[in-house]
Amino acid sequence: MVDTSDAWIRERTGIFERHIVEKGVATSDLAHEACKRVLSQRSLLPTDIETIIVATVTPDTFFPSTACILQHKLGAAGAWGFDLSAACCGFLFGLATGSQFITTGIHKKVLVVGADVMSSVINYEDRATCVIFGDGAGAVLLEPAEPGEGDVGILDFLHEIDGSGGCFLQMPAGGSRLPSSLETVRRKLHYVHQDGPQVFKYAVRKMYEVSRAILERNSLTPADIDVFIPHQANRRIIDATVERMGLRSDQVLINIDRYGNTTAATIPLATADAIEQGKLKKGGLVLFAAAGAGYTVGAALVRWAY
Repeated sequence: MVDTSDAWIRERTGIFERHIVEKGVATSDLAHEACKRVLSQRSLLPTDIETIIVATVTPDTFFPSTACILQHKLGAAGAWGFDLSAACCGFLFGLATGSQFITTGIHKKVLVVGADVMSSVINYEDRATCVIFGDGAGAVLLEPAEPGEGDVGILDFLHEIDGSGGCFLQMPAGGSRLPSSLETVRRKLHYVHQDGPQVFKYAVRKMYEVSRAILERNSLTPADIDVFIPHQANRRIIDATVERMGLRSDQVLINIDRYGNTTAATIPLATADAIEQGKLKKGGLVLFAAAGAGYTVGAALVRWAY
């Protein structure tokens, strides 16, 4: 479809394979599967869930929200929720938002989902984007720590947005600024448009800065981290960030080779792999970091409790 090769893609992105949904499969379908697994692992009923936060830039529809559709599919009667749009930082922003309901004691069971069907907004004639993105979903359940567990859970988060960079990674049409029309479709403005070099420079700089800042704020060094789980946007971005932070390779979880960039789903998918590979264990200190469209950037420190 485009002038590229497997070798070119691997060298420049680190991606070996991706997963693309079948026609008709939507973001809520992937989110539903992820949430069912979470509920099964914790032996919970859907009616136990109080809040659902879905981080996505590819909602099933503008409205109703994908959270509403997901709530109905799960059968989570009595729950409330909403969608959160922060692109590649969506899951981390959702994690910070959901944690506030737990910290304040308002709720005890909050589902945070990162899910995107990026294939629905990708122009497969645009080499700058079509070789990067995949489809996927991941979910976590937030609950209060058990008595006596000590300092576990979400210890700190540090997020930032910078709208001056929004033009470098965006879907131009479809909103109130540029409503859908025959002309916007003809000009392919309903697909992701990216200025790769600009996004690369921002991501490397800001993922490093926000990671160092949150460590320093908590009197920690990179050596204290058991596992660093970055947003899986591009292998070169991850490698550059890791090198600047001075992390060892065994401290880092990388799975972009298997999934590509699944936007809001990369961090929960990587977290699941970190657990499966034994990199993330109960009591382990994990640092999450992401940067993406908006611009958005975020980091979170978590003492794993499960």
